[in-house]
Amino acid sequence: MSQFVKNFLTVVVGLFLLAMVLSNLIKPETKPEEVNIGTFITQIKEGKIATIDVKPESYEYTLVAEEPKEGEEIATSTQEVALIYKVEKEVQETFGEVLDHYDIDPASISSIAIEVKRDRGFLFWLVNIGPWLFPIFLLVVLLIYFSRSVQGANSKAMGFGQSMAREVLPGKDEKDLITFKNVAGNEEPKEELEEIVDFLKDPKKFADAGAKIPRGVLLMGAPGTGKTLLARAVAGEANVPFLHISGSEFVEMFVGVGASRVRDLFRRAQKLAPAIIFVDEIDAVGRRRGAGLGGSHDEREQTLNQILVEMDGFDPNSGVIVIAATNRPDVLDPALLRPGRFDRRVTLNLPDIKARQEILGIHAKGKKMDKDVKMREIAERTPGFSGADLANLLNEAAILSVRKKAKKITKLHIMSSIEKVLLGPERKSRIFSDRERKLTAFHEAGHALVANKLEHSDPVRKVSIISRGHAGGYTLKMPTEDKNYQTRAQFLDDLAVAMGGYVAEKMIFGKEFVTTGPSSDLRTATKIARRIVTEFGMSFELGPRTFGSSDEMIFLGREMTQNRDYSEKLSEKIDAEVSKFLEEAENRAEDVLVSNKQILVDIAETLLTHETLEQADFEKIVAGEKLEEPKKETKKKDEKEIAAPSARNDETTTEGEIEEILGSSDEKKEDESKKTTEEEIEKALESEEKKNEEEKTAE
Repeated sequence: MSQFVKNFLTVVVGLFLLAMVLSNLIKPETKPEEVNIGTFITQIKEGKIATIDVKPESYEYTLVAEEPKEGEEIATSTQEVALIYKVEKEVQETFGEVLDHYDIDPASISSIAIEVKRDRGFLFWLVNIGPWLFPIFLLVVLLIYFSRSVQGANSKAMGFGQSMAREVLPGKDEKDLITFKNVAGNEEPKEELEEIVDFLKDPKKFADAGAKIPRGVLLMGAPGTGKTLLARAVAGEANVPFLHISGSEFVEMFVGVGASRVRDLFRRAQKLAPAIIFVDEIDAVGRRRGAGLGGSHDEREQTLNQILVEMDGFDPNSGVIVIAATNRPDVLDPALLRPGRFDRRVTLNLPDIKARQEILGIHAKGKKMDKDVKMREIAERTPGFSGADLANLLNEAAILSVRKKAKKITKLHIMSSIEKVLLGPERKSRIFSDRERKLTAFHEAGHALVANKLEHSDPVRKVSIISRGHAGGYTLKMPTEDKNYQTRAQFLDDLAVAMGGYVAEKMIFGKEFVTTGPSSDLRTATKIARRIVTEFGMSFELGPRTFGSSDEMIFLGREMTQNRDYSEKLSEKIDAEVSKFLEEAENRAEDVLVSNKQILVDIAETLLTHETLEQADFEKIVAGEKLEEPKKETKKKDEKEIAAPSARNDETTTEGEIEEILGSSDEKKEDESKKTTEEEIEKALESEEKKNEEEKTAE
């Protein structure tokens, strides 16, 4: 709605309200004296009435002035000459009907001045003008309401062509101001972007030198590496307006909306220059153009074309710089990446151990940390974590400390949060039988022992038989330092470690009693073996070459399609090599476990009593040391657990009986567990000896 129309409607409504107010204020100078209808009729018949004003709701009349007596003054004012009298009447009754009803002779009113008047008060305006003015007024109100509502943040009916970018202006929200000090790690990307900051602060310096600052900077990296944070840090350092928008917000269902929004975005940036435009997930609108099903006039392509024109068309010294972020640089249109548009590309990698330590220090500010928390140790435990993962980690630790009613965040809270992020929450309600617990203990002991004995495997940080996520137990092994490359020997050791749980189950419980537990380990081992052969060219049999070209999602780690560029004969050889690697890994794991069987048993038995072993305790057991027995639960708690089922069966148990039951049950459980474990181990050893003897006789 135009401003002229708004002003015109405002004037009309104002005049209408003013007229109604004035009509109420302007009243007759004298207030009529009310009389009844009988007096009125009598005075008409007697000829005392001089004038009658017929109104819609009443009769107002004046009397004939009487002649003054001797000695009296002659009245001069209208009010003194004749008083006004008022008679209420029936609204639908006319004056002629009143005369007929009361048998008044028409000759008696011939001398009376009769005048019909209409009321000009509020009721007159309401009755006469209201019926046609009210609908117009209501229509105007509705138009104003809808015009404002559709222009709101939740509606796009009237603002399709307007950019949806949010503005962050300098000088506002100083508490939320982000600079390079808030960005840990990524030293090389920060150096690249410092030139952008210098240009925004002093563009004349570059212009005098004949240099042209890059018009666009493309930030590439895995999710959570800090692309958006780095872009906001550039705006904070340069202290300039920051307009940020997602690539998906350009395109709508209506044709031409995306291009219009691009124009509006750059128009706004020009007004705020020097400024930064940040487009997050630009691959949503900047994908490679092609005919496809939508033809060459696809709405997304029109939007992309407008971006290309705007980036190439605006003045290079206008002070507007475009920063975009994406996880998929491989799908972007080549015209978008050519010099003159996004001509500078900055890759953000996952933080190394030093950067992780710095990131943890930044996110630890404002949190109450215990003295035992060492950021270096946490950084060692979190390889492969992005900056967002580390922020989430400390937040989970803070939540856990509140849940545990602790005053500070301890090392235990953080370590538990790491396991929760990696494996999922603990499933304490998941109940295992004694046999399943033993099987899980030997399975995890097999993984841990093989990892400990192999030279090129990462050190074991923790072993547990507590269920987390989908796993019945877990073995955490972490490198002491970040690795940029992995050797063939490390791959082979990882294969053997993955097979360790399966081999331990088979060795202790027999081939026929291997469970479905190792299925995920076997799947992981098969994937590693296939990558060794097909991707890394580490098979001596097939030689240093790769097999198959994969279409991968850059920085997202997902393989979309696999194109075979080899024959069926080579496919058979690849399968044979994969099987060979897996068989060799199984044999290596078996050699380690057979030669260290007693250590395997010690680890499993300790896991059954302690449930979780940290790195120091695990290394003690491998060295032949014994750990202290864990503290048993208090008697009161055991009494409740035993008294509860007896109460459900409507039975009573004395305190002496409870103590006897507790003592006997604990002793029986310990004796039975020791007997069953020793018997199973002896049987396994005997079966292995028989197998070895049979193999020797067969040879």
